[in-house]
Amino acid sequence: MASARERLVVVGGDAAGMSAASQARRLRGPAELEITAFERGHFTSYSACGIPYWIGGLVGGRDELIARTPEEHRARDIDLRTRTEVVELDLAGRRVRARDLVSGAEYWTGYDKLVLATGARPVRPRLPGIGAHGVYGVQSLDDGQRLMDALERTGGRRAVVVGAGYIGVEMAEALVGRGFEVTVLHRGEQPMSTLDPDMGALVHSAMNGMGIRTVARAEASKILTDEEGRARAVATASGEEYPADVVVLGIGVEPRTALARAAGLALGESGGLLTDLSMRVRGQEDIWAGGDCVEVLDLVSGGMRHIPLGTHANKHGQVIGSNAGGGYATFPGVVGTAVSKVCELEIARTGLRERDALAAGLRFVTATIRSTNTAGYYPGAEEMTVKMLAEHRTGRLLGVQIVGGAGSAKRVDIAAVALTAGMTVDQVVSLDLGYAPPFSPVWDPVLVAARKTVTAVRAAGA
Repeated sequence: MASARERLVVVGGDAAGMSAASQARRLRGPAELEITAFERGHFTSYSACGIPYWIGGLVGGRDELIARTPEEHRARDIDLRTRTEVVELDLAGRRVRARDLVSGAEYWTGYDKLVLATGARPVRPRLPGIGAHGVYGVQSLDDGQRLMDALERTGGRRAVVVGAGYIGVEMAEALVGRGFEVTVLHRGEQPMSTLDPDMGALVHSAMNGMGIRTVARAEASKILTDEEGRARAVATASGEEYPADVVVLGIGVEPRTALARAAGLALGESGGLLTDLSMRVRGQEDIWAGGDCVEVLDLVSGGMRHIPLGTHANKHGQVIGSNAGGGYATFPGVVGTAVSKVCELEIARTGLRERDALAAGLRFVTATIRSTNTAGYYPGAEEMTVKMLAEHRTGRLLGVQIVGGAGSAKRVDIAAVALTAGMTVDQVVSLDLGYAPPFSPVWDPVLVAARKTVTAVRAAGA
């Protein structure tokens, strides 16, 4: 039986979890709502996206990535328990079993409302030697601290990054910045599988220009170790060996949902929790989930996708906290927008890639243009490449990818708004965008790409 004062239990103390706890606390004071949060690590409310920039020396220190400390949360009447891992969910009994990772003690805590914000974990392929000393994933601030400690201890200067997604590419640049000789191994034709291969080739060139050795179609098969059990090289399926004093996993992440799976909660194809628009777990009245452990609606394809980004996690937390705190809010979905960079090359994408569109059963056309980020005559103009996908016949915008110099990446926000609004490429051409020579050619590259895509749509429908 619920007490007069309701209890909200939050599992996970980063973006989604603590945003939910904080928002619920704003709506209901401690006399009405008791909030208990469990976090397995040492840190809360931090920017995992900033870890590569800390490792690379662009951010002065670890604590600069922390938005709110455990002490600050506790000062807001949130019972936050760090170094405590929830190891079991008892849905029938409306309680969770927690383990103190310092003492090993276990205990049960009851709840009236439950928030699951367990995040994601780095993909660790089942390879011989994957658990060796010197092999690091980078997802949490604790992960980042372990890697930083290792980099400062090691006497060698050779690093192998396995995988060339966002984290892999950003970590490769960070390691180069620390003076390491870096090799990136990836299975695909080009790095950055979040882009189509023709756009990924531009990233490949930029990485080579930084001195990063990038090996395509190289599938790691084994981590070779020395007599002390430390990683010394990465072997590939083709028999090649790449010496390493440190190995960083940049393959990607997967939802951390073992607890949810064991409890029988609804999971999607990626293993992420499935929720409704209010972020309630499907089939549950008083359980919400958000952040990197959930799948969300893709507004372009209409399917469910796992997109682990801090932007989404914070929004999820706000929605969950509003609903758990007695208010009402919804999260309508995403279009899959992300930006990154390699050295001075900016990289952005939103919507669907070609293979996403094919998987969704969509017929489409593409167009690629090369322009400049400012008026061509303006000092410092840099090249910019835009690729656009549109639906066959209807011309509905499906996706945009951008690679180029300063000021290129954030142009993807134009496309993100257009995708959210369901605009056609004809409508995109007519957008009234800002213009001045220091910022754009008179025809912005996004508009030029849209014009070319309109032509492709008309030709395909002829």
